[in-house]
Amino acid sequence: MERVDAGVLSVAYLQDGPADGWPVVLSHGFPYDVHAYDEVVPVLTARGARVIRPYLRGFGPTRFRSAATVRSGQQAALGSDLIALVEALRLERPIIAGYDWGGLASCVAAALWPERVAGLVSMAGYDIIDIERQRHAFTPAVEHAVWYQHLFQTERGRETLAAHRGELCRMLWRQWSPRWSFDEATFARTAGSFDNPDFVDVVVHAYRHALGQAAGDPAHDGLEARLAARPKITVPAVTLDGATDTLKPGGTADHAPMFIGGHEHRLVDAGHNLPQEAPAAFADAVLTVRAGRTGNRKQR
Repeated sequence: MERVDAGVLSVAYLQDGPADGWPVVLSHGFPYDVHAYDEVVPVLTARGARVIRPYLRGFGPTRFRSAATVRSGQQAALGSDLIALVEALRLERPIIAGYDWGGLASCVAAALWPERVAGLVSMAGYDIIDIERQRHAFTPAVEHAVWYQHLFQTERGRETLAAHRGELCRMLWRQWSPRWSFDEATFARTAGSFDNPDFVDVVVHAYRHALGQAAGDPAHDGLEARLAARPKITVPAVTLDGATDTLKPGGTADHAPMFIGGHEHRLVDAGHNLPQEAPAAFADAVLTVRAGRTGNRKQR
């Protein structure tokens, strides 16, 4: 593990591959961590990549540099963290790739700072949150799938996450990836990241802000206003859906108009934790972007 000061964070990260390799940043989601990419990394390093895997704010050994910084989990904060890391490590236009919170961070970074990145891999689709839309009801099936987000709107939910984080997160792993048979050692390797002292605050704020129920960090007001305008993504991109991802039952193929810089959408036989369930497919998406083979191709 290595560490670097990047923006408001002291970011802990893993680095693999040659120091002069082509750079790629792999960002994890909630409730996961850098180990989601353990089997993706060797495929990329074998092709000359320098792979960076940061622990996101609120996870693992990553820490806020100041006690005064708002423990925000909002999308503008996540995207800003990613760009701050790119700058701190002096990465020259890396490919950025992620899923869940990591996909959100990567989409935000690609949309707002396209000059800083060479390409994008996102699961699932255009993952920038339409907060105004989130203030209103979806279908009962969708509301049922995101029950945990509703739980976190309450102080009872905060208490549940604080007291039972391992049990709750294991439940989400099973719910979102119904065909993935992970063992206890696999879960335990990641679960330690949930013991970060800011984990509960960041997670609860992330979902309260996403549903329009909590104010954001004023430092990000300008960026949130830009995201509310639904900026299109202009860098080459491959987007992925997991065929058995219960959080995205309808898939995201219809997000294609939001990508105008060369885009391919793929459906993968996996659930929500796609990099860990189908590492070869995730690595191939990164290599496709690297090779410049995106070009408005439809789902395969």
